[in-house]
Amino acid sequence: MRYYLNIFLNYIIKLESKIAFYPTIMGLGGVVFAFLMYYIEGLGISSYLTKNTPLLVVKDTETARNVLTTVIAGLISIMVFSFSLVMILLNQASSNFSPRVLPGLISNRRHQIILGIYLSSILYSIFTLIVIQSAGKAYQLPGFSVLLAIVFMTVCLGAFIYFIHSISQAIQVNNIIDKIFSKAINRLENLIEKEENYEIGFPDTSNWQVLKSTKSGYFQNLSLNNLIDLTKQNECRFEITPIKGSYVIKGTPIIKYDKDLDEESRSQIQASFFFSKSELIEDNYALAFKQITEIAIKAMSPGINDPGTAINAIDYLTDLFLLRMNKKDTSYYLNEGQPVINIKTLSFSELLYNVMAALRTYCKHDITMVIKLFIMLRHLLHSDEKYIDSYRDSIIHEINNLHEDAIKNISNKTDLNRIELLYNDLINT
Repeated sequence: MRYYLNIFLNYIIKLESKIAFYPTIMGLGGVVFAFLMYYIEGLGISSYLTKNTPLLVVKDTETARNVLTTVIAGLISIMVFSFSLVMILLNQASSNFSPRVLPGLISNRRHQIILGIYLSSILYSIFTLIVIQSAGKAYQLPGFSVLLAIVFMTVCLGAFIYFIHSISQAIQVNNIIDKIFSKAINRLENLIEKEENYEIGFPDTSNWQVLKSTKSGYFQNLSLNNLIDLTKQNECRFEITPIKGSYVIKGTPIIKYDKDLDEESRSQIQASFFFSKSELIEDNYALAFKQITEIAIKAMSPGINDPGTAINAIDYLTDLFLLRMNKKDTSYYLNEGQPVINIKTLSFSELLYNVMAALRTYCKHDITMVIKLFIMLRHLLHSDEKYIDSYRDSIIHEINNLHEDAIKNISNKTDLNRIELLYNDLINT
C-alpha cells in the first residue's frame, strides 16, 4: 500500500506543475458547489431569505437569467484575455530569456489559482442558470444562488486586477532570475541540511547487476521512499547511475544492485523513476545554474545586447556557487549508519566548467564581462566555505581557462593589462 501511495503522491507533484492542474480542480469544485446550492435551494433557503432578508434574493426570473448570462459572458471574456496574457508572457520569456524558464512560469501557482477562480465561477453560473425554472412561484427561483454568482463575479474582477499586476511583474527579467535563484537556494539548503556530518565510503559497484530503463526522457525525480523500503526488504544496496536532469535513453542502465531481485522488485524500481520532457528546479538545483547562464548568454547576444542583465546573472551565479561549495559531491542515503543508496550527482568541477565554458564562449570578447567573471572566481577562490579545499583546483583551472580565452580575443593594451593584473592577483594569492 505504501508503495502505491508514494507513486501516487509523486504523480500528483508532477501534475501540479501543469498549467491546467489548479484550474481543473477548482472548476470541478465550482460544479460541486453548484449542485450543493441546488440541494440547499431545495430545502427552501431562497424562500426563507425572501421573507427575512429580501435584499439578498433575486426574485425575478428574467432578471436572474440576464444577470447569469452577463456574468458568464463577462467571465469568459476575462478568462480568454488572461490566457492570452499568459501566452504572451511565455512567448516573450522564450524569445528574450531562455525556453528553459517556461516550465517555471507555467507552474506559477498564483496564475493557476486565478484562472481556476474564473473557471469555477463560470461553471457555477452555467449550472445555476440551467436550474432556473421557466415559470412558477418565487421559491422555484434559486435567488440566493444568483446572488452568489454576482459575488463570485466581483471576486473575479478583483482577481483580474491582481493578475494584471502579477503578470507585469513576472515578465521582468530581474524577477525571473530572482525566482529561479530562490528555488535553487531552497533546494540546495535542503540537500545540505540532510547531508551527514561524517564521511562514509560506498563499495565498488563495477560487478553489480544492472537494471536498464524501459523508457526515454529526462530523469526528473526519484521515489526514494520506495527504494529505501526495497533495500530493507531485500537487504541490498543500490547505486543510481544517471545524474538527475540528464536525458536517459531507453535501454541504458539506470540502477545497480548487489543482490538478486525478483521480477516484482525490479518492476517497483522501474516505477520509482520519474521521467519527463521538461525539467523543474524544485527537483534539480543544477537546472538553475543552466537557466541563469542561458539568460546571461541571451542578454549578450547582438539582438538583445543587455550586458547589465548578464552582470546581474553572474552575481546570482556567484551566490549559488558559494552555497554549492558547502555540499559534497557525493550523496548517500543511510540505513542504521550504513550507506544503502548512492545517488550520482553533478560534481562541483563539472558544474563550474559547464557554466564557465558557456560564458567564456559568448563573453570572452567583452572586457566588462571578463572582469566580472574574474571577480566571481576570486570570490569563490577566497571564500571560507565548507569544502573550499576540495574545489580549489577546479576554480584555479577555470581562472586559467578564462585568462587564456581573454588574451586571445581582446586586443586593447589597457584591457590586456587589466586582465593580467587580475589574473596575477588571483594566481599569486
